[in-house]
Amino acid sequence: MQKIKSLMTRQGLKSPQDSIHDLSPLENFRIPSKEELRELREQPTDPQAQQEIINSIEEIYFSNDSFDIVKYELEQLPTVLSLQELEEYRDKLKQQQAAVSKKVADLILEKQTAYVKELERVTSLQTSLKLAAVICTNGRRHLNSAKEGFTQASLGLLANQRKRQLLVGLLKSLRTIKTLQQTDVRLSEMLEEEDYPGAIQLCLECQKAASTFKHYSCISELNSKLQDTLEQIEEQLDVALSKICKNFDINHYTKVQQAYRLLGKTQTAMDQLHMHFTQAIHNTVFQVVLGYVELCAGNTDTKFQKLQYKDLCTHITSDSYIPCLADLCKALWEVMLSYYRTMDWHEKYDHGESPSSDGNNILDTEETNFDRSYVKKKLEHGLSRIWQDVQLKVKIYLLGTDMSNFKYDDFIFVLDIISRLVQVGEEFGGSKSEVLQDSIRKQSVNYFKNYHRTRLEELRMFLENETWELCPVKSSFSILQLHEFKFMGQSRSPTVSPSKQPALETEGDLTLFEQYRNGGNPFEIQANNKDDETEDVLASNGYESDEQEKSAYQEYDSDSDVPEELKRDYVDEQTGDAPVKSVSRETLRTRKRSDYCLNKVNAPILTNTTLNVIRLVGKYMQMMNILKPIAFDVIHFMSQLFDYYMYAIYTFFGRNNTFESTGLGLSSSRLRTTLNRIQESLIDLDVSSDVAGTLTAVEERKEKVPMPHLSHLVVLTSSNSLYGLAERVVATESLVFLAEQFEFLQSHLDTVMPPAKKPFLQQFYSQTVSTASELRKPIYWIVAAKAIDYEQMLLQMANMKWDVKEIMSQHNIYVDSLLKEFEQFNKRMNEVSKRVRIPLPVSNILWEHCIRLANRTIVEGYANVKKCSNEGRALMQLDFQQFLMKLEKLTDIRPIPDKEFVETYIKAYYLTENDMERWIKEHREYSTKQLTNLVNVCLGSHINKKAKQKLLAAIDDLDRPKR
Repeated sequence: MQKIKSLMTRQGLKSPQDSIHDLSPLENFRIPSKEELRELREQPTDPQAQQEIINSIEEIYFSNDSFDIVKYELEQLPTVLSLQELEEYRDKLKQQQAAVSKKVADLILEKQTAYVKELERVTSLQTSLKLAAVICTNGRRHLNSAKEGFTQASLGLLANQRKRQLLVGLLKSLRTIKTLQQTDVRLSEMLEEEDYPGAIQLCLECQKAASTFKHYSCISELNSKLQDTLEQIEEQLDVALSKICKNFDINHYTKVQQAYRLLGKTQTAMDQLHMHFTQAIHNTVFQVVLGYVELCAGNTDTKFQKLQYKDLCTHITSDSYIPCLADLCKALWEVMLSYYRTMDWHEKYDHGESPSSDGNNILDTEETNFDRSYVKKKLEHGLSRIWQDVQLKVKIYLLGTDMSNFKYDDFIFVLDIISRLVQVGEEFGGSKSEVLQDSIRKQSVNYFKNYHRTRLEELRMFLENETWELCPVKSSFSILQLHEFKFMGQSRSPTVSPSKQPALETEGDLTLFEQYRNGGNPFEIQANNKDDETEDVLASNGYESDEQEKSAYQEYDSDSDVPEELKRDYVDEQTGDAPVKSVSRETLRTRKRSDYCLNKVNAPILTNTTLNVIRLVGKYMQMMNILKPIAFDVIHFMSQLFDYYMYAIYTFFGRNNTFESTGLGLSSSRLRTTLNRIQESLIDLDVSSDVAGTLTAVEERKEKVPMPHLSHLVVLTSSNSLYGLAERVVATESLVFLAEQFEFLQSHLDTVMPPAKKPFLQQFYSQTVSTASELRKPIYWIVAAKAIDYEQMLLQMANMKWDVKEIMSQHNIYVDSLLKEFEQFNKRMNEVSKRVRIPLPVSNILWEHCIRLANRTIVEGYANVKKCSNEGRALMQLDFQQFLMKLEKLTDIRPIPDKEFVETYIKAYYLTENDMERWIKEHREYSTKQLTNLVNVCLGSHINKKAKQKLLAAIDDLDRPKR
């Protein structure tokens, strides 16, 4: 190693260590330029590989600055040198040096910006020091000139002038101090005038002035007093802010907001305002309820004031419940209206706009956007919070009293008030008022169950005492004329006083807050107007006036209205035979008068009970219209009213165990299903049982009503009255009329029914309401079955001889007897029509039933014949044709019911063996007896015994599935 050093010395080369020491002075150090550093950094290298190279450098190289690198490397050389190994080791050292150099370059480049800034700061400091040196030099030169130029007298004048200026300043300060001490009086006056912005402005100016003269001992006490005054102003300002919650005044609120802005506490004011609104809601409801509780108790005992609001609500009596609720809502409305007007103020005037024309209430235009955004979000968030407080207070009041025994009108009034409150909530904060609606729904369902149960019992009493007399209503009667349905034509709540209700034509789209912002209250109670409750629906008598009836009869007595075809003789359209008898003018008049009686006036047929049910429906709909969440319960109870009424009509007039035995299909499967459903779900058939059952059974029986019983005053067994036809018509047609009114209300019910429950409503209409008219058939069938003596006709037919040998030209006497029965039936029906209008569908059903029964009786009579010849069958046809010809003069029903039923049976006598077998299989409408008799009568004429056995076997096969 020494040889290498000496060799380097002889050649004039410096060692690497010496080279490093030569670069140590600062003046010889050159910082690489950015371009050089960037070139080093931009050399393509692998960062991970570079880091591995740096990590491979021995720790001793980083030990200290005195470390001799050259010496250390020379000592590491092996004893025997190898050129290849030296070159490889040299390349390794170069890689390590290059990695370290690049790392250093990266670090230097990162600190380059900071270095440049620091260098600029040092340069600027040097410039400032040079300027300061110049200023000091000039100042010393000027002082030297003054020392040489001024005299002692001149300096005295300057001193006196200085003293004068100090004294003038002192005098000004004393005057300012005197003014500050007199500000207390002015501050008090401004607070009394509620000029909070002016008082705060004056107080802040005084504090600023006091801080200027704080070196005076008298000012320290004044400054403390001003601080106390400012705190007092803040307290009064908070009280003034609380007044906004009940009676918002725009000028008052503007002053309060200006004062808070001068204090720099706009956000604090919003927080305090919401606290005041919450407290105002609590204090308001408590004071209102407390006032009524003390009034009901007759004293002002302090024990009520110590109660919680929830406990206080339980002391409200039924008589004071509604007035207290109305006052409660009115008071809460004032709080919410104040909040609404507060928001409106910030929307209009919180952007520098003055709310008054005098220009004295200009807002601070330096308010930050952050404060405005905070105020806006706070006010919007407060909507839901305040409405939630209102809901909870009203909910506690609603649930504090059991309203199940309230009168209907009183409960409707409560619902009406709550409905208006829900509307207020929707407009106030866009809330659906779930809390409020859930509480009133609980009360409504509880009340309505008891109310409905009582109404069903009353309906049963009405039905059992109903004599089924016609209720005289005008021909123009409509359920909308009833007081209970007046709400369907009203667009405003009945609780709103007309004097406070804006004109709907001009302000129909305004919200409640817009309508009442300048006065009035949507919860003001309106006294019931008796004139509005009058109903002009009843006629002076059952029909129209006597003058109208007389005029109508005179009109029908005139021949001018008789159609020409009725004046002409009757001609059989089928046979073309000559008329048997001309229709007399008196007959035409009788028929015309009968038609008039059947159709005159067209006044609805209903009873007092029907009218009572309709009124109940109107009351139920009022409740449903006011509180739609209970719509399903109300409609369900409405359907029970209809079900019970329908079941009563069926029980009184239509129940008969022989319906289906006639084969007429009087009641459809849908009607039978409906009646069975009503009986199972609504009728309590075990009213006499006192055995206590399970809790579920007891609850189910509470939902049911005992079966009604027909009044003993209603007689249905007299032939003179056609077995109570008038009562049956009134009862049945009143049910049909009631069904029509339900059909009329369907669209309204559909709009309020919850979507999930609409299938119930559709099922009620399709399976119950629409089947009401189907009760006509079974009810009027009982009259038709008894009005004509069909048994007597069978006896007469049994005495007839049918095995005649020649064709007869004269019909049998039983036909005349049957026609006389029909004529008598027509007369008695006309007599009934003088009492009660018989609608055309009813008349048609009665005639249809009578004719069907007569035709089936004729077939039954023919089936009883033991012997019959071909001439006898011709006589049967003659009898039936004679019956049809004269029957068509008595009724307008076309075609004659069951005409083919008789004719087909008569003609079957002439069928051959094969044709008869096929005919028997195709005509299952005939009974086994009738078919068997037909085969027996044909035996011996054109059917032998073998054929007879075959046909009887076919009949037996038809009858077997029925067994």
